[in-house]
Amino acid sequence: MKNVKERKLIAIDLDGTTLQSDGRTISRYTKYVFKRVEALGHIICITTGRPFRMSLEVYRELELKSPVINFNGALISMPNDRNWPYTKAHYIDRSFIFDLLRHQQNFNLNFFAVEYRRKFFLNTFKNVEPQLFGVERFQPYNRLRADRVTDNPHAVLLSTRQKDKLALAAEMKRHYNGKIDVGVWGGPNGILEVVPKGISKASGLKYLLKILDISVENLIAFGDEHNDIEMFKLAPNAFAMKNASARLTPYATEILPWTNDEDGVARQLEKLFLMPEQNTPL
Repeated sequence: MKNVKERKLIAIDLDGTTLQSDGRTISRYTKYVFKRVEALGHIICITTGRPFRMSLEVYRELELKSPVINFNGALISMPNDRNWPYTKAHYIDRSFIFDLLRHQQNFNLNFFAVEYRRKFFLNTFKNVEPQLFGVERFQPYNRLRADRVTDNPHAVLLSTRQKDKLALAAEMKRHYNGKIDVGVWGGPNGILEVVPKGISKASGLKYLLKILDISVENLIAFGDEHNDIEMFKLAPNAFAMKNASARLTPYATEILPWTNDEDGVARQLEKLFLMPEQNTPL
């Protein structure tokens, strides 16, 4: 587009939204629609809680050239350009890891993982599915040891036996005097994600809107889970998938009639941008 003010920043969650339910598959139709929407000048931005290493394959399969938001906002980077001057990274002080090692039983944890851009360390391999971390099997190097935590991580994943995950998230924030934020994954795994204070998908998108010179009125978001709430509060056009969590849908401007397995994101983008009768911009 010649007029930068007409560009849309389109934030797409991955799991339960863009990806099909196996967590890997992207349909040919979705790839086709994304390419056509990008050709119009719009920016499609993967905006995910996944670590960088677990979104890179998706990014490459979609052949995107846009920035990516990982760790729910703790890392904003350009995968095809390591020297991109706008890379923004946020970290948790590693002292949090050592304290968590001492207090893990207080939070009824099954396991916790320390997440970096390209690597992770896990305190136990017992009863943990390697696929959750994007690998076929764990390696000895993935074992968490104090001497391996030499740098501050972007995020920490926690699996808890406690049924009320939201209550535990609030308890952890109190325990650490509000120095961290704790989000909750959907589904049956009981996963909490710890990120630096004030970090969310919304904070990452605000940063991108500024550096890309796109107004917030031109932000479109797609999501399905609790960690998309702040992003939905920010976006004037926020589309929840048909399969979205009941915690998210009150914040959506529209609930789509399609699930992630029905290519809901691509169908809506086609409706908004590619249909001949669609003459009224958002």
